[in-house]
Amino acid sequence: MMTVNEVSKITGVSVRTLQYYDNIGILHPTSYTDAGYRLYDDTAIEKLQQILLFKELEFSLKEIKKIIYSENFDKNKALEQQIEILTLKKEHFENLINFAKTIKDKGENKMNFDIFNKTKIEEYTKKAKEQWQHTPEYKEFEEKTKNYSNYKQQEIYRNFMSIFIELGNMKESNPNDEQVQLKIKKLQNYISTNFYNCSNDILKQLGKIYASGGEFTKNIDKVASNGTANFVAKAIEIYCK
Repeated sequence: MMTVNEVSKITGVSVRTLQYYDNIGILHPTSYTDAGYRLYDDTAIEKLQQILLFKELEFSLKEIKKIIYSENFDKNKALEQQIEILTLKKEHFENLINFAKTIKDKGENKMNFDIFNKTKIEEYTKKAKEQWQHTPEYKEFEEKTKNYSNYKQQEIYRNFMSIFIELGNMKESNPNDEQVQLKIKKLQNYISTNFYNCSNDILKQLGKIYASGGEFTKNIDKVASNGTANFVAKAIEIYCK
């Protein structure tokens, strides 16, 4: 665990900004000290990294919040976009540096304003945003959650995770068991009611994400118990057949 000051030092994000992220519900601390100071674990730091990543892609904090808390958030896809846009920016800055050196060393100035053109970066950024925002699930998620208060969002998240706790208590059962399958149906209905229409195809993809070993796996196993994410994924696979 790291204190808010330690997180600020290693990330360059100010303490005031971290406090603001907590207040708007985009990044809550993992826990608090007895004195009430914020504490962050590796999962929280990883989420902060994702927030900064999307800021580089010029998403607003409101957009970022909806995306990273969406069930269909694909971290690898986001990283691929980050790599691409940073590569474009690197190329842009290298061209600017070489242009400035030419003027300094040779005294040449061809009045070339093309060097300042960022159209390629802007076009890619726009395309990246469209990939996240123009899916039916994202639009439905945005519409359903636009008026949720921070308290309402936290309540929905707690109730959502309670379903995984219930499933975790059943993980010694056969995933094909009728009671387990009824819990999967409850999970599917909860997602449809509170986030977006969760078809069997979408639920099947979510099952793969739950068992992928990434943040969702860690969060589910942390809240429920180790092995819950994989158990839920197996039960979803059976359910979707």
